[in-house]
Amino acid sequence: QAQFVESGGGLVQPGGSRRLSCLASGFTFYNSAMAWYRQAPGKERIFFAAITGSSDSTTYLDSVKGRFTISRDNAKNTVYLQMNNLKPEDTAVYYCNTLPYMSDAWGQGTQVTVSS
Repeated sequence: QAQFVESGGGLVQPGGSRRLSCLASGFTFYNSAMAWYRQAPGKERIFFAAITGSSDSTTYLDSVKGRFTISRDNAKNTVYLQMNNLKPEDTAVYYCNTLPYMSDAWGQGTQVTVSS
């Protein structure tokens, strides 16, 4: 059974940076496209970044393009999200999952709060 454990969240000032990690298990990681999703207060969870199994291609929602970078280490079954120039509207619980996502495998997520 697939499992995801996200970490690295916290309180960050506007303009600051944060790096999130997600340890995956229970499926063939290196062969799976991975993605980051986030759920802001009162809103639905949305996709915003993805990376192919071989890291040869990434894609981003316009709202994070140029500020966020998704990467992965297949030897560690881990996907990362480097977030720079954070804005208050980036405040959300951040989740990782495959793309397309496995609906019964969501982790607990990691809270990122951008505030001064």
